[in-house]
Amino acid sequence: MIVADKTSGSKLKRWVLPRHQKRASTETERSFRPSIPSIPWAQPRPRFEPPSTGTVAESTQEERKEQPVSVVNPVLVGFMFTTGVGLALLGWWAMTNVGALAGWVVGALFIALGLDPAVRRLEKLGMPRIAGVISLFALITLALTGLLSYVIPQIANQTVQLVNGFPGMFEDFLISDFFITIDNQFEVRSWVDNEVQAGFTELTGNTNVVSGFLNNLVNAGSTVATIITGTLIVLFLSLYFLSSLPVMKAWFVRLTPASRRERVAALTEKITASVGYYVMGQAIVAVCNATFALIVMLIVDAPFPQLLTLFVVILAFIPLVGGVSAGILVSLICLMNSWQTAVIFAICYFIYLQIEAYFISPRIMSKAVAVPGGVAIIAVAAGGALWGVLGALIAIPIAASLLILVKEVLVPRQDAA
Repeated sequence: MIVADKTSGSKLKRWVLPRHQKRASTETERSFRPSIPSIPWAQPRPRFEPPSTGTVAESTQEERKEQPVSVVNPVLVGFMFTTGVGLALLGWWAMTNVGALAGWVVGALFIALGLDPAVRRLEKLGMPRIAGVISLFALITLALTGLLSYVIPQIANQTVQLVNGFPGMFEDFLISDFFITIDNQFEVRSWVDNEVQAGFTELTGNTNVVSGFLNNLVNAGSTVATIITGTLIVLFLSLYFLSSLPVMKAWFVRLTPASRRERVAALTEKITASVGYYVMGQAIVAVCNATFALIVMLIVDAPFPQLLTLFVVILAFIPLVGGVSAGILVSLICLMNSWQTAVIFAICYFIYLQIEAYFISPRIMSKAVAVPGGVAIIAVAAGGALWGVLGALIAIPIAASLLILVKEVLVPRQDAA
């Protein structure tokens, strides 16, 4: 039957089969389909079907929940563990091999923190920070140049005298009444003679003495070169740190979360100011200590006063034990002159140490954080054991910083809990 297409409005015609003819054609097609025999144990192929209830997201979550937990790949775990151990060993190797560089950086940072209060005072007077840093370093350089130009020739001369005159001074000490009295009671002379003879016999019988001496000479030369290089590096690093210290602190605060930046900035300023005042105060205390020791040595006519003053000013930088060690060292060297010289120096110097501990140091260290005596002793011992003299020097500033953190952060948090 032909029917005109009314929807399009055109005269196109299409063929439409009657309903009974459609049924016949469908039955004919079914009759021509081949019959598929049933296969034992055969199952229909799974087909994709949309979810009957719920949304697609809910069904996906349900499928994820129903999925079993996958087993971790042991090869991947072993590889990641080995990689972590390797990175840890690499970090340890790097830290152990750049110990000198780390010491230089830490020393330069503490020098910069110690000079920062003076630069801030110059800034308050209206001087720019760069100009204040350059002026301060120029003043320190001129002072050190004038001091070393006077002290170094004296120290070199007295070192030569000590090396040349030590045998005669030692013999004079052995025949003195003080040593004879001790030798009669404890027989020290015979023990010294036996030890010296044994050492001389071992030295002459050893064929590697010359090679060992040359190796020690080469090591001494490399040590001197390392000291000169380290001094220059520390000088330039301290100059850079001092000029860019505000920028460094600002970047450190910027790396913290925004909600805590104000608190971190306040703690950073407090810690750096405390460390700076401590370093500057300790330097002033060391200079006062060495000046008093030099005056006493010149009065009592101690041997090599300028050379011994250098040792005193170095040891006085070490808190608590430095001054006592310097007093004992100078007193022992004064014994080569006479026991009266040693006793007079020891009495005067140790009286000064008490005056320094109770009157001078508290006024100089008034703006620094007070560290309890027990904590200071433990910190100095731990720092010296871990990092030598540098560790002992920076131990108390680090302990003071930790005390500030405990007082300002840990204690309020525990009180609020």
